[in-house]
Amino acid sequence: MREIINKLILTNKTISTMESCTGGGLANEITSYEDASKVLKFSAVTYSNEYKIKMGVDEEIINKYTVYSIQTAHSMASSISLYTNSNYGVGITGKLNKVDTNNPYGEDNIVFVSIFDRDNNLYYDLEIMVNKSSRKENKDVVISKIIDKLHEIL
Repeated sequence: MREIINKLILTNKTISTMESCTGGGLANEITSYEDASKVLKFSAVTYSNEYKIKMGVDEEIINKYTVYSIQTAHSMASSISLYTNSNYGVGITGKLNKVDTNNPYGEDNIVFVSIFDRDNNLYYDLEIMVNKSSRKENKDVVISKIIDKLHEIL
């Protein structure tokens, strides 16, 4: 993550996150390093559909594709980027091996991640299978894969 922060600083770019199942884990990882305040503009943990929608996620996308979809991750990523005027927005949604009685659709062990590059209007997507026994381990897997993807992008 230190290298990612340095790259963002060198290119004068910023990042914001809208996280659901990772509960702010990516933002926590970013803020574990000095100079994070130079690149991280904002982070939202939107566990409920209600607050995803309040933060700009299109309700029709959730209704059509479910909250656990790459389409919802796209909307989360672009919404947070536009809301904060960040160069990059990261949207994370999915289930960490847990049934969600409020949103019963979709597999229980897939996390959808989208990284939106606002400057180039591009989405970089990840579909991550999680099968660790603990929620913490699954969150760590997701965050690690996002860090790898950010290394590729930057």
